[in-house]
Amino acid sequence: MEAPKTALEMYRMMLLVRRFEEEAARAYSQGKIGGFLHLYIGQESIAVGASHALRPGDYTVTTYRDHGLALARGMSARAAMAELFGKVTGCSKGLGGSMHFFDVEHGMFGGHGIVGGHLPLAAGLAFASKYKGDGRVTMVFYGEGASSIGATHEGMSLAALWKLPIVFVCENNQYAMGTSLERSLSVTDVSLKADAYGMAKDRFVAEDVVEVRDRLATACERARAGEGPSLVEICTYRYRGHSMSDPAKYRTKEEVEAYKQRDALNRLEAALLADAATRDEAAQVQAAVEAEVADAVRFAEESAEPTIELLEPTTYKGEFAR
Repeated sequence: MEAPKTALEMYRMMLLVRRFEEEAARAYSQGKIGGFLHLYIGQESIAVGASHALRPGDYTVTTYRDHGLALARGMSARAAMAELFGKVTGCSKGLGGSMHFFDVEHGMFGGHGIVGGHLPLAAGLAFASKYKGDGRVTMVFYGEGASSIGATHEGMSLAALWKLPIVFVCENNQYAMGTSLERSLSVTDVSLKADAYGMAKDRFVAEDVVEVRDRLATACERARAGEGPSLVEICTYRYRGHSMSDPAKYRTKEEVEAYKQRDALNRLEAALLADAATRDEAAQVQAAVEAEVADAVRFAEESAEPTIELLEPTTYKGEFAR
């Protein structure tokens, strides 16, 4: 197993993401959260492994399923939950909601609602890094459903042409909304698309957060060394529907349970609890996470809603650009 300190930190963050999402689902069902809510339950090892592969100062850009990555990159649970509740204490001052988390301090350059539209934006960040020579790597996440979108290929084409320091991570959770992988792609190995651009590729299943970290770290170092971009396809699975409005009747209970048997969070938890050297600390992590999530919900409930005074600075004066 990984060094105990690192393993416990990875466990803490994966568990925080899982419990945060479960409580967000509860709040949504109670009518405390409005709009869309896309949960990351089942995919936690990717965000956490990626964050351990990146350096402070590196950039990340992702889809509308963005809560997990935001937390893994260092956003507080309070700021994240308050944003879901539409409160002014949220990471986007309550104006973005679930799909538009943003945190410049931690290199989180947005959750984006337009499928595939964020990949050229990520390429732009990577271009800036190469132009300035700042040594930063950009990591951009997208689902397999975005792999056929035009903007996806435009971003990859330019990134490969200019050898930008960027890692494209396809979180293949097997379903583009309610459409299975086999019904949406003629070639189901998404990583093969890298060959068209002459970029490096990798493909594996996200059953071990340490493996996620190590394989993404390899791609990051290639990018940092000036060897150009990589496309890394990580096969995963979401246990809930596409969003809270999706009952996910297009798949069987048996399929979902089969994937849960390989759950990366449960595997790591079992290993930590089975080891006498980490058992007590793992239990302490569980208690601390429960307290942190409960505090985040309480903070969100008690925070104020945005007022009309926020319109001018956020619309005309670039409040979030500073």
